[in-house]
Amino acid sequence: MRIPLLSMRSLVCGLVVTIAAFAQAPSAHAARDRVQASLPYPAGTIVISKRERRLYLTLDDGTALRYPIAVGMSGRAWSGAAHVDGKYVEPAWAPPAEVKRDHPNLGLVPGGSPHNPMGARALTLDRSEIAIHGTTASMRRSIGSAASYGCIRMYNEDVVDLFDRVRVGTLVVAVP
Repeated sequence: MRIPLLSMRSLVCGLVVTIAAFAQAPSAHAARDRVQASLPYPAGTIVISKRERRLYLTLDDGTALRYPIAVGMSGRAWSGAAHVDGKYVEPAWAPPAEVKRDHPNLGLVPGGSPHNPMGARALTLDRSEIAIHGTTASMRRSIGSAASYGCIRMYNEDVVDLFDRVRVGTLVVAVP
């Protein structure tokens, strides 16, 4: 099985990655909470609330699944609508030019590596170089903050859950 290398067009998530091994933090978070949601989007829409640092997957009964996330750093977060244009399991990652400029020591990280900033899954969006993806064990503590180059970062167990619930073409809306 060939593991895809996500292209520059697909990703500039460019996490500020420290290539070091850390023990995996315990999974003490409120992921996949089912919450009442009066969101003005159809069932199956992914709604990213940058202010709350939460991602919602709308359901058809007026509720949503809520996940904690990390969003883009100041000046790198995006707003608006997009669609999922690809789904990848343990993708390889190469730093985009913007990340390479800031961190010249970074290079290709194979899929499945514990140091891969894409984590267990990636949902690429039809916006330039943006994805919703997992994270490394060492970056778990960034969830709940503004920490990426624009991508949406999730706990690996959460991105796997979301990945299994959505399809290519899913509407994604990022709001302030």
